[in-house]
Amino acid sequence: MVLFQPRALGNERPTVDSENESTVATTTTPATTPESRIGAKWCDLVYTKRMGATSKSLRQSVSLPARLAKRVKSLAKSQRTSANRVLLDLIESGLESKEREKERFFLLAGRLAESGDAAERERLKKELARMTFGE
Repeated sequence: MVLFQPRALGNERPTVDSENESTVATTTTPATTPESRIGAKWCDLVYTKRMGATSKSLRQSVSLPARLAKRVKSLAKSQRTSANRVLLDLIESGLESKEREKERFFLLAGRLAESGDAAERERLKKELARMTFGE
């Protein structure tokens, strides 16, 4: 798979990707005329095979209350990113938070089962009740 297809004449140096031996990038030293040195106009980018191993995205429609959508747009603007990226980051951090909460719950439940002290058991029961039912 050729990644760069040079337009200008010059010294060609092919390189091979270590992960996929068929991936070859050929770069050239551009000709010495000033027109050929302008930016990246001296080469074309060509993809002939699939790109890196990225996970497939699933398109999902979500309705947000106007107040929440405004907050998401405000966050996106302040972070100079898209609202989609902000939503993705918020969802990921929320899921990670839920996982940590679940781990903490099972840790407390295990400590409750192993505890022999009555005062410690009562404290752990209250903490588990607070986690389960709220304050």
